[in-house]
Amino acid sequence: MEGLVDRDDATGHWLPGPELYLMGSVAASRFDITSVARDIVRSLAVRTEESAFLSVRRGDETVCLVREDGSFPIRSFVLSEGVRFPLGVASAGLAILAFLPPHDVDAYLDRHPELADRWGASHAPARLRTRIADTKARGYAVNPGLIVEGSWGVGAAVFTRTGDPQWALSLTGVEFRFGGERLAELGRILLAHAHQLSTRVAAR
Repeated sequence: MEGLVDRDDATGHWLPGPELYLMGSVAASRFDITSVARDIVRSLAVRTEESAFLSVRRGDETVCLVREDGSFPIRSFVLSEGVRFPLGVASAGLAILAFLPPHDVDAYLDRHPELADRWGASHAPARLRTRIADTKARGYAVNPGLIVEGSWGVGAAVFTRTGDPQWALSLTGVEFRFGGERLAELGRILLAHAHQLSTRVAAR
């Protein structure tokens, strides 16, 4: 199609063309929810005082789209815009993986036998399946310092109109801020914000 690429007269290099920009704009209107999610992510950071994030599923990974820092002075910097993790590793990806159909979970684990070698024994299939079951029962995922020791995360899936877990909201912070009753309260706040965002997505 004409306009997909454009040539720079000065250098002779081929560059993305104007039609790609238009195609991307159309796709963004369908798939990019950052404009309707940003105030929810900010509210999550304000309510909890922790760093809050929006991530999106891209194939077998999650990609962080939005980060909002909370007011608590000690922060975790495991996650920021553009950072990718395999599903099931960070709390956002575990939240998404837990709510995929069981056959999709099986297929994912079959495709990625390297998870335990790369991310540690806690990501072996049996242990990951246990965390998936815990996430479904609880409603949100907990990452107890499995990526960086002392840096905890919680994540909740955000669903499309048809019920697919396509995005996730998450919080990260230092371990002593994520224990006991406070962890349960963070989970409740997170689930409420994720439900609010899922409702917005369904109304688009």
